[in-house]
Amino acid sequence: MKIAIIDYGAGNIQSILFAIERIGFEAFVTNDWNLIKSADKVIFPGVGEASSAMEKLKESGLNILIPTLKQPVLGICLGMQLMCKSSEEGNTKGLNIFDVEIIKFSNEVKVPQMGWNTIYNLKSPLFKGINDNEYMYLVHSFYAPKNSNAIAYTDYETEYATALRKDNFYGVQFHPEKSGIHGEQILKNFLELPINY
Repeated sequence: MKIAIIDYGAGNIQSILFAIERIGFEAFVTNDWNLIKSADKVIFPGVGEASSAMEKLKESGLNILIPTLKQPVLGICLGMQLMCKSSEEGNTKGLNIFDVEIIKFSNEVKVPQMGWNTIYNLKSPLFKGINDNEYMYLVHSFYAPKNSNAIAYTDYETEYATALRKDNFYGVQFHPEKSGIHGEQILKNFLELPINY
């Protein structure tokens, strides 16, 4: 199986590579259109600030490619947010895969949310073998409000969508590669999804 991790200069790629190796798979890192299009699974990571990350995507044209992909695609953290319609962070226009507007936590809570929090109301084969209220590792100041694409929720100041799905596109706000055995199980579930979803 060919697993592509999209490299656009804004991803926490090494830890994802190591996590994939730990569960018995191999992945490659690339920004090559043909390699990404021909992969069986695609992982779209992201760390940093939304508007500068989107500019990096545009430099290589990946903003055009990603929404057209037909195989299972997993956005992680900022990757998931960039797959949405827009983000308040840097007033950024996203890839519009998910019709969701990313907004910022208020100053009533500590921002960013950093550390372990639970996920629940799990609604996808992505969470096979994962129980409600398992802990995942999160670092973020912006979030996806509740919406029709939500497949998992977390509560921090308010209940928000911590995972999204539309067709072959999946997104998780938490870092599965940093979330211990349960996070690795989610990565494994993604890699074992049928390619013809």
